[in-house]
Amino acid sequence: MIPSDHFTRFYNEVFKYLEGLGEKEIDDYFLEISKNQENHILHLIREKGFEGMMQYWSVIRDEENCELDLGYDEDKFEIKMHLCPSLTKAKDNDAERWERYCDHCAGWIGPIMDKTGYHLVYDVIDRDQPQCHMRVFKDEAKAREAEMDVRLLMGWPGRKQD
Repeated sequence: MIPSDHFTRFYNEVFKYLEGLGEKEIDDYFLEISKNQENHILHLIREKGFEGMMQYWSVIRDEENCELDLGYDEDKFEIKMHLCPSLTKAKDNDAERWERYCDHCAGWIGPIMDKTGYHLVYDVIDRDQPQCHMRVFKDEAKAREAEMDVRLLMGWPGRKQD
């Protein structure tokens, strides 16, 4: 198994390579990542909703050593990432970091939420800072309202931002 330090750097290089081929190739890659992640999260969301999301990201928090807060209420599931280990590792790299490295999270999460009928609001805040704020809503109107408060709203294949 490849260590996470190496995987993150490998991922970074793949993203840079794909960007050179074109935006469609990046979108296609994000969709493949999303399809793979369905094996781990789709059943949890379909069976348990926000509680399933909590279960999934609790494991990720522990496995990837993320500094984040997780929670949900009747309207939304929320992650506040205080220190993203993935972006931190990508930045601590002798090869240049892909400028849009943070895009891959919404790139795979968004299609899953679309497929399950939930509405993702993903605020990267600043691509140079290893922090983000992700909210998932049951109600689309509440999601669109929440988009008004973001600093850097992410899109994904199937839902691009202007």
